[in-house]
Amino acid sequence: MIALLFFSALLWDEAGAWGFKDGVLHNSIWLERAAGVYHREARSGKYRLTFAEAKAVCEYEGGHLATYQQLEAARKIGFHVCAAGWMAKGRVGYPIVKAGANCGFGKTGIVDYGIRLNRSERWDAYCYNPNGKECGGVFTDSRHVFKSPGYPGEYENEQVCYWHIRVRFGQRIQLHFLEFDVEEDPACLADFLEVYDSYDDVSGFVGRFCGDELPDDIISTGNLSAL
Repeated sequence: MIALLFFSALLWDEAGAWGFKDGVLHNSIWLERAAGVYHREARSGKYRLTFAEAKAVCEYEGGHLATYQQLEAARKIGFHVCAAGWMAKGRVGYPIVKAGANCGFGKTGIVDYGIRLNRSERWDAYCYNPNGKECGGVFTDSRHVFKSPGYPGEYENEQVCYWHIRVRFGQRIQLHFLEFDVEEDPACLADFLEVYDSYDDVSGFVGRFCGDELPDDIISTGNLSAL
């Protein structure tokens, strides 16, 4: 069973490349996974996870919260995310590769909020799993191709992947299915793909898809979508 789909942000002129730095080619597309480290939001959106919830998200996927050193190693090869998240030992921060006035206070490195005394604060999460397959994530680039884990082969049993797409305010998201072959079930209760027009599980629900028939293109009403 496989799935392959493409999304593009409408009305967005893609930014140009940054060029080389320290022997590594960096560009304007944020890398959401590097050196086993990846960024996770709550299913309900940005900055919704307590420390315990962030830890549970990473462990559910077979990993654990990334350490400061692991996040820095990922940053050095291009991992750049402008969103604060929990790390191991209750630390919070985010990795900046390219300095900017609107993110990272104009500096590069790990923007470190330190170890938080209040573990009920709500942030995102930075997980570490060097053996994990690409499955889910938060995407802010203008174009991306989503593939089921193991594509073009079959994905493994009992996998749950969440993809969050967020583009600039005023833009919309177009989903175009290139290939789709998911276990067929009359009610789509076995394997399926669900699409949401926002991060809201109820009001944002667009549809649930299974089988091998390509779904029609889907265009969001706003700048958020979730799969």
